[in-house]
Amino acid sequence: MTYIKTLGAALLASVAMASAATACEITFRSSDTHPDGYPTVAAVNAMGDMLEERSDGRLCIEVFHSAQLGEEKDTIEQTQFGVIDMNRVSLGPFNNIIEETQIPSLPYIFRSTEHMHNVMDGPVGQQILDAFSDHDLVGLAFYDGGSRSFYNSERPITSIEDLEGLKFRVMQSDMFVDMVAALGANATPMPYGEVYSSIQTGVIDGAENNWPSYDSSGHFEVAQYYTLDQHLIVPEVLVMAKSTFDALSPEDQELVRQAARDSVPVMRELWAEREAESEARVAGVEVISDIDKTPFIEAMVPVYEKYVTSPVLQQMVLDILATE
Repeated sequence: MTYIKTLGAALLASVAMASAATACEITFRSSDTHPDGYPTVAAVNAMGDMLEERSDGRLCIEVFHSAQLGEEKDTIEQTQFGVIDMNRVSLGPFNNIIEETQIPSLPYIFRSTEHMHNVMDGPVGQQILDAFSDHDLVGLAFYDGGSRSFYNSERPITSIEDLEGLKFRVMQSDMFVDMVAALGANATPMPYGEVYSSIQTGVIDGAENNWPSYDSSGHFEVAQYYTLDQHLIVPEVLVMAKSTFDALSPEDQELVRQAARDSVPVMRELWAEREAESEARVAGVEVISDIDKTPFIEAMVPVYEKYVTSPVLQQMVLDILATE
């Protein structure tokens, strides 16, 4: 009898969920490489709640976390083709596609997280979002990606000389490859999901990322030396397939844009909490924070010379540096 009651309750719950799903006229499929509960995933879920409420249940978002729809490079292409409706992606993989995204990806371009927020919330951020429209995408909002630092399994990095010869995973971006090379190390572009086993088996010595990713990925288990050089404070971006967006009415388009904007402060609050939790949770790791960043910054001159070439990009750099 208990089994029958339990089964009945499960079936009723299933029917209720199915009814809720069919109540939505449109359900946007959204991709994220991070696990369920990660700040970016939670923020898109919060956006979905806002959108569903404001559209009287017509518009919904279903988030496929943990790279269920593929790694970032693959999901970018799928979003451009309209197979995926929405996508939360790091800016790095876009560097070879949209030149404007190279600027916030430059090493040491931002003085702090607050400085990055002020830039991305202003005219420069909007200029970058607008650039996605030429690539079958609609830029909706920027999320935090934290400050990225090097971690490895071989030795503490206390100076630029300690990087020499080490093999680091980087995102699939020519700029990040050149950044690592300029520091005297070797860059290996590879999908995020392959990093743990690659460090464990010695294919690479380490990677570079923020506290929450270092924690949630388990990379701290195989790479115990974490150097807070904070070479990148790269925002992440939420985009939508242009074909999906263009099929919406102007009113629904504005609902989507506004819900995306309103999800940003939600994400930032969750990110700050997660960063503190991750830093406290990671155990048995040697954290190196007392380093002179000047040689690291000086080594980036050829990277800037290579990528900041057009007057438009040069002006963007000047605008960022002038932002308080």
